[in-house]
Amino acid sequence: MDILVFKTNVTEPHQLSKIQSLLMPVTDIRQWTVDLEDCDKVLRIVCDNLNPREIEKLLFASGMFCRELED
Repeated sequence: MDILVFKTNVTEPHQLSKIQSLLMPVTDIRQWTVDLEDCDKVLRIVCDNLNPREIEKLLFASGMFCRELED
């Protein structure tokens, strides 16, 4: 199991439903959260064997910024 962490530009709670609709079809995702209080608006994904670029592409295609945070 992996934990992927991304910086996003998500600022409003209503954007979470859009993210949910994007991530729900991805069967390798076990759990996800967005910390709206964090300065980086961190999206954290618990998953199995998921390429972080796929998540970035999904959110970018929907007009949201998303970049993986490196360790």
